[in-house]
Amino acid sequence: MNVRTRRVTAAALSFSLILAEARPALAHGFGPTYDIPIPLWLYLYGAAAAVVLAFLPLALFSRKERDAPYRYPRLDLFGIRPLKKLLTSRLLTGGVRLLSVALFFIVVIAGLVGLQSGFNIAPTFVWITWWVGLSFFTAFVGNVWPLVNPWRVLFDWAEGLARRLGYRDGLELDEPYPEALGIWPAVGLYLVFVWIENVFSGSYVPRNIALFALAYALITLYGMAFFGKETWLRRGETFSVFFGLLGRFAPTEVRVKDLDVCLDCDGCDDDAGGRCVNCYECFASAAPDGHELNLRPPAVGLGLPEKVPPGGTAFVILVLAGVTFDGLLETPLWLEIVRLTPVTQTLGVILLPLLFLGIYLGFVELSRILGGGVGFGRLAAAYAFSLVPIAIAYQMAHYYTYLIIQGQMMISLVSDPFGWGWNLFGTADFEPRYGIVGAGFVWYSQVALIVAGHMIAVYLAHSISLRLLRDPVRAFRSQLPMLVLMVLYTITSLWILAQPIVE
Repeated sequence: MNVRTRRVTAAALSFSLILAEARPALAHGFGPTYDIPIPLWLYLYGAAAAVVLAFLPLALFSRKERDAPYRYPRLDLFGIRPLKKLLTSRLLTGGVRLLSVALFFIVVIAGLVGLQSGFNIAPTFVWITWWVGLSFFTAFVGNVWPLVNPWRVLFDWAEGLARRLGYRDGLELDEPYPEALGIWPAVGLYLVFVWIENVFSGSYVPRNIALFALAYALITLYGMAFFGKETWLRRGETFSVFFGLLGRFAPTEVRVKDLDVCLDCDGCDDDAGGRCVNCYECFASAAPDGHELNLRPPAVGLGLPEKVPPGGTAFVILVLAGVTFDGLLETPLWLEIVRLTPVTQTLGVILLPLLFLGIYLGFVELSRILGGGVGFGRLAAAYAFSLVPIAIAYQMAHYYTYLIIQGQMMISLVSDPFGWGWNLFGTADFEPRYGIVGAGFVWYSQVALIVAGHMIAVYLAHSISLRLLRDPVRAFRSQLPMLVLMVLYTITSLWILAQPIVE
């Protein structure tokens, strides 16, 4: 065994042990804790005060007209012809779709036949590059999942082949989808995903990742065939729902100019005020000269009036609770609790979202009582979107070091995806730099991200209340419970994030 082989073997063994036994450490990867110069409670109360101060000018001076949610500055990037030609070229879009399918099969094959350790590409690609990296890209650039979804691409290819073989109706049975079911299938699948990510001890084992990916592919392909591709992607494909939610926050949107294409689209919203924003079904059906790709202010998509399907509110709460639970796992308090029984973690995955939902609905009811004029269900569905910036901020604060530190492993893994000692691109010997982010920087950046996310959430909630109540005084009263809720979560989330970092 040569020196390189011994070093790679030792590194692979140690990294795989880290993956299996010390996942909380991977969530940050910056090394020592940080001795903050002032007591933690001062940071918590200071952050809470910043959120309250952000609310006051909105309450005192904000006045919105009825159609204000639709009136925001936009720049159509397709108006720049060279850019439109590049972004819509078949070479680029086809190449990206082909790459997504290739990556899916590489992950599956690597998981099934590759080395069962951290030097297999499957764990790092799925949990860091795809899950964390694509989430950040979607929230801060735009939603490309409708383009790169490998199961959608495979279904499109299979359906095209079926039509060439004489099956005019393709592969879609188009069975009626129960409207009352809403997006509850996506909620259930996302709950399973959160359990796998945070509780299942084999979540970083490459073979398990491959098997889960294949199982989910079968569920998705069957759902698209049975209910119709677009119906299942909107209602049951949990990652389409998740990335679509993050895409509402993004500074880009797609629009369709010719609204006649919406007549045949089941996904278009009657409450959208005659505008077709981020409906990818219509975007795919419309003529190329009827497309827009707009730059817009971040987060405005979360304030657009929209009919929320059954399960929509629960999905938002689950996303927020899921990332919070991931952080809670790293606190000394939880580590003490989990010693009682391993079942505690599974119960936590189920009970924490229910607790979050109960608290949220309680504050919504207080908001309804103080504001009046709007039904409880409508208010709960509308306010749910104001929580998305909080979830994004927490996810960014909790995971960005994970992406920066452990994400470097992809540089070596692309040269040796199966862990077999290959060096395809000459990068197999790359050694990650684990000290590039200090605990002090992490702590202050997390404080800034959490406060910023809650400030945006306060603005959105106030904007939504003005749209629904159309009375600044009633909107102000209705916002007081939501402000209290957001302040409480500011304190709670910063406390959770502080546990593995500060002393």
